[in-house]
Amino acid sequence: MVLCMLVLFPFCICRQYMVAIPAVLEAGAEAKFCASLLQPNEALVMTVNLISALKNTTLLTHTSNEEFHTCVQFKAPLVQKKEMQKVEVEVQGNTFYSKEVRKVMIQVYEPMTFVQTDKPIYLPGQTVHFRVVTMDTKLRPANQLVSVWTDPKNNRIGQWLNETSGGKILQLSYSLNSEAHEGTYQIIVSDKYRHSFKVEKYVLPKFDVKIDAADVVSIFQKEIKAEVCAKYTYGQSVPGSVKIEMCRPLQHYFSLNLEEALREITIPCYKETKQTDKKGCATFTFKMSTFTKIDQKVLRDELDIRANMEEEGTGKFYYIFYYILYIIYIRGGMVTQWLALLPHSKKILCSSSGRPDVSTTPTLGYPGYRVPYYEAQDQILSMAQPPSPDTATVSFLEVVKKNDPLPCDKEQDIFIRYTIVGEVHRFVDLMYLVLSRGAISLQGLKRLQIGDKSVTEGEVSFKLKVSPKMAPVVQIVAYVVLPSETVIANSADFPTEKCFSNKVSLKFTPSSAVPQEAVTMRVTAVPGSLCGVSIVDKSVFIKEPGTGLDADKIFNLLPVTSVSYIPYEVQDPTECLTVRAKRSILPPYPRGGDNVDAYTIFQNVGLKMATNLLFQLPSCLKFKGRYSGLRIPPSHAGIAAGFSVGARIPVVAAGGYTASQPPPAVTVRTFFPETWIWDLVEVGESGTKDVSLTAPDTITTWEMEAFCLSPHGFGLAPRKEITVFQPFFLELTLPYSIIRGEHFVLKATVFNYLTNCIMVTVTPEPSSDYTLTPLSGDQYTSCLCGSERKTFSWTMNPSVLGTVNVTVTAEAVASQALCDNEVASVPDRGRIDVVTKPLIVKAEGTEEQKTYNWLLCPNEEALTEEMEIHLPENVIDGSARASVSVLGDILGRALKNLDGLLQMPYGCGEQNMALLAPNIYILQYLTNTGQLTPAIKKKATNFLISGYQKQLIYKHGDGAYSTFGSGAGNTWLTAFVLRSYVKAQSFVYIDPETIEQSKTWLADQQQETGCFLQSGKLFNNRMKGGVSDEVTLSAYITAAFLEMNMSVNASVIHKSLSCLKMSIDDLSNTYTTALLAYVFTLAGDIETRAHLLQRLDTVALKQGKFLHWSQTSEDASVSLSVEISSYVLLAKLSSSPTAEDLGYASHIVRWLTSQQNYYGGFSSTQDTVAALQALALYAALVFSPTGSSTVTVQSPSGQLTFDVNQKNKLLYQEKMLHDVAGKYSLEVKGTACASVQVSLHYNIPTPTVASTLSVEVKPEANCTSKSHRPKLTLNLNSLYSGNENTTNMVILDIKMLSGFVPDPQSLKKLEHALLVDRVEQEEDHVLVYIEGLTKDIPVNHQIELVQELPVQNLKPAVVEIYDYYQPSDQVETEYIYSCAAGNGLYWLTVPVITGK
Repeated sequence: MVLCMLVLFPFCICRQYMVAIPAVLEAGAEAKFCASLLQPNEALVMTVNLISALKNTTLLTHTSNEEFHTCVQFKAPLVQKKEMQKVEVEVQGNTFYSKEVRKVMIQVYEPMTFVQTDKPIYLPGQTVHFRVVTMDTKLRPANQLVSVWTDPKNNRIGQWLNETSGGKILQLSYSLNSEAHEGTYQIIVSDKYRHSFKVEKYVLPKFDVKIDAADVVSIFQKEIKAEVCAKYTYGQSVPGSVKIEMCRPLQHYFSLNLEEALREITIPCYKETKQTDKKGCATFTFKMSTFTKIDQKVLRDELDIRANMEEEGTGKFYYIFYYILYIIYIRGGMVTQWLALLPHSKKILCSSSGRPDVSTTPTLGYPGYRVPYYEAQDQILSMAQPPSPDTATVSFLEVVKKNDPLPCDKEQDIFIRYTIVGEVHRFVDLMYLVLSRGAISLQGLKRLQIGDKSVTEGEVSFKLKVSPKMAPVVQIVAYVVLPSETVIANSADFPTEKCFSNKVSLKFTPSSAVPQEAVTMRVTAVPGSLCGVSIVDKSVFIKEPGTGLDADKIFNLLPVTSVSYIPYEVQDPTECLTVRAKRSILPPYPRGGDNVDAYTIFQNVGLKMATNLLFQLPSCLKFKGRYSGLRIPPSHAGIAAGFSVGARIPVVAAGGYTASQPPPAVTVRTFFPETWIWDLVEVGESGTKDVSLTAPDTITTWEMEAFCLSPHGFGLAPRKEITVFQPFFLELTLPYSIIRGEHFVLKATVFNYLTNCIMVTVTPEPSSDYTLTPLSGDQYTSCLCGSERKTFSWTMNPSVLGTVNVTVTAEAVASQALCDNEVASVPDRGRIDVVTKPLIVKAEGTEEQKTYNWLLCPNEEALTEEMEIHLPENVIDGSARASVSVLGDILGRALKNLDGLLQMPYGCGEQNMALLAPNIYILQYLTNTGQLTPAIKKKATNFLISGYQKQLIYKHGDGAYSTFGSGAGNTWLTAFVLRSYVKAQSFVYIDPETIEQSKTWLADQQQETGCFLQSGKLFNNRMKGGVSDEVTLSAYITAAFLEMNMSVNASVIHKSLSCLKMSIDDLSNTYTTALLAYVFTLAGDIETRAHLLQRLDTVALKQGKFLHWSQTSEDASVSLSVEISSYVLLAKLSSSPTAEDLGYASHIVRWLTSQQNYYGGFSSTQDTVAALQALALYAALVFSPTGSSTVTVQSPSGQLTFDVNQKNKLLYQEKMLHDVAGKYSLEVKGTACASVQVSLHYNIPTPTVASTLSVEVKPEANCTSKSHRPKLTLNLNSLYSGNENTTNMVILDIKMLSGFVPDPQSLKKLEHALLVDRVEQEEDHVLVYIEGLTKDIPVNHQIELVQELPVQNLKPAVVEIYDYYQPSDQVETEYIYSCAAGNGLYWLTVPVITGK
């Protein structure tokens, strides 16, 4: 393209000046403008001023009578927000005066922030490690506050307020709940920057699969080849088979008639399966004719490849969908002539015919045309023949682009071609400016000699050294003022290497390691740098590719990388040009052009030019006082334009958005992280830091990433890898658990991943806990050649109950025996591999558990208790065990088991609160009594965070909560959650908006009567009594509001109390009466409180020093009794209790503590939460910081002694009792209370009494199947036949047979079965949450089990069904594997029930 400017006057004005300045200047940053003075015929003074509304700053004053070219650096003014200012250029002499004014924008760029997580994907329960880094536009550290992160439902699950990076790297972490919602999470920094990661249940791939195929194929080819290769993450080839499928898909768009026809068309596909070779590869050949047999109009011009890799021996799959192969319509060798099949190539070459050879992949612009269509990209054309001197008609410049990015810190020649036509013979100056990130970096000058020919052509060059501050793009604009005062210009963009000023490198010594080997990581950077280093399993990035930190992500943070326009706010107005009669304003036009004049060239690099030259084409003409628009024919639109063969990339500014030989080392592999290292490393003044590490046990390649920050700037190390590789390793195969009397085949498989043979010896560690019978004869030393594996076997028969550790050692030994005609080698490292796996051996039958509790508070007098333990006659031999535990605090037992107060599932919204709420009451108690230690606080708050995070799964968009997060909101649960959240705020972050939403939703449920509308079911249907559920619910919600310190005068409280007062005439429901007593205590209504407590005292159940309540005299529900008694205790203690009140309360506390289970909880969730809240309040009121006691336990075989004092009162002290059955006595002496518990565990044969609940199990199996993984189908029939219309939530607990696991597809199907709310798999159990059973209506379910490992002498397994809120209502049924019993179809049904 040609740039030229016509002189509109017949004489030379001379005295020309040009001042180039960026249109946008960064506030407070160093900036630069460049000025030129040409042909001064007198002494001229050039003054450049920057003018704002408040200030006039002189940037340059220069007097000269000679030409000059200079660049002036200045600091742009600081402004609060973007501001328009003016640059005024004034040139003045004795006979000359000129002034030009240009607008400029002073732009404020905020600090740039990025977040780096250690991984892009997490399992529920894992910890998310993340860093927040803030930099200025020069990539130097800056301060920034950190804010929030959210879950997939946009709930705020964590917040860091006023956390500052301190000009460095802020490193934080957050532990995900084990039930964390799957989906995309966001870390939000200061409400501006967002970083996403995923949470899902995944299994990391052990190997990667890649397909090597041409990008483009010709329709005229006969064959197409593709190679599929699989490599383990540690670099070895994967043995197995590859199934490949190539298909040619149908068109996306077609007419209706064609759509009907397409339904009858089968997509042409070809499938084939092959074994991989020693390199882990399989090569496939496809015939093109397979894909051309049907009408081409309905098919797309592409071929899709799918490959499925199955690992030999394990049957593990890796599935990959590969990209498209494009089909083009060019014959034979012209494919290679026309299409260079190098991916990402940016080169176009011209053939001798003058046609370009195109390197990009073609796509079809319109399906009807079978011709290549090439997407517009930045391409470079190289002329096949130089143009003739006679071909040029106008002057032009060309800044010659380069095919490759400019390297950093190395000089490169930049070439500028020029063609000057019809100018007088003289010198002219070619000026050039180099810009980076929107600012002028440097100016240069080259003098050109115009010859005596009509056309002068040539090329000049200058050397450019790209610094990191100039990356990632350099823009070069060249311009010349010709003797005719025509300005020609041209520009080009040059991508650079993405380099940084802080040179960072990582190095590992040794470069590969064996598990647990000591390695050294060396980090090198600019002295004083702080570096964030991460080392992550390569498998993570196979699962989620392209998610690491790289230079592109950093440079994309820059507000400006290159400029392609000037903002409209700073566009200068253009004036009309005055012309005279018979004056042509247009020059001879070039043939064709890019419609770009010199003004536009400068605009396209973001430069303003203040000049007295006719630099910009006028928008209109003024002739004899009349105005008219200036129209230029398209063919003549190249006025004053530079001709560029290579089309310019319009790069928009980027925004938004690293002696004697020692014995061989024995390796026992136990450390298998996904993130190995996530650390901050300071390199110190030397700029180098060596970090000593131990290689983890995972056999894989680890990807290393490091970035560093210092006042000198940011740096990113090239990604490095270190492979942790065991020459051979051992794998044990055994079941999770077995029942005593069963035995199985223990298999130890040795994998040799060396290329040569070894002699390996496999040895199990002797143990008195089991016996091993060899099944491989004496062949426990064997040759094992490259890429081979061998399995060694024993029959294992455990002899004890409990957890048994099985240890096997494999060692490569020296041997003179030949292996496959070669001498076996011995590896230098990794000669021994040891694997230890646990096996749980359980007793037969069903486990029973009983506890005996005492709270003994001596006052200088010894207190004694006696008891006798009896075991049932049918106890399973060897299963009985007993222990005694002592604590100096009634909450100590709960404190020890904060993560499991109940041995029950926690899979729904209400049950999860039993994990969350007790932590709050214990934290409050320990805080109020001064006993809270950092360790306890950390433990409890972690549980609170986890519980809060999980609870949000069950939250609705309107603020309500429901049992499983679906259906209608539950008023009971929402009130329960709300009261807990408000208290938890004192210890962990709870989103205030979440609390306010729930509060509003509950208030909206209030009726005109003041009572609340029930939505959802009661937790426990035995709460119901003589009053409606509405009153009980309203009391529960009102208590929640009052616990939140809402005023009794608040409208919602006032109305609800009025409603509740109307119900106190009917106090037949003890639960409601106790709850009302607590409500009116909180409300400060002393009269009503006294009336309710008096009523409760008349129905109390008193036995010695024990006091409690039940719903009715006939009701034996311990769970409900605990909850009622807890509310009475809360009512007694929540209003300035007297000594008499505390004495009365102590009798309730004695009874409550006697009901505690082994873990410190009670029967179910609601009773546990209410009881611990009440006990915490009591413990705080009677707390004494002094006193100590001695507890003596006398058993038939001896005496046990425990000391309780102020230093160990929260310490859980437990000792086993050698004699289970017999008489025991307890004695407590001293001045401090002691909580004593004797716990008894034993197994009995599965009981055979049935009523109320029953479950029938029918196992079915095909015993003639020869499958290596036979299946067993369980058909389950559940039935309720009790007194209520429906049950509460029911749990179906299915224990797996030894060696069996549930089929995953069967579990998914069960999740959608009738009345099933949730299905969980926990170790060797499957838990099915059933919404409830209706009286006398059976419900059927089905589940499939798969036998992973055969077990001999297989024992029956138990299926248990129970009411969650009345766990005493339970039934147990045994089933067995029918084929193990010798029958084709077999079922066993033994319904069992205890309770009512």
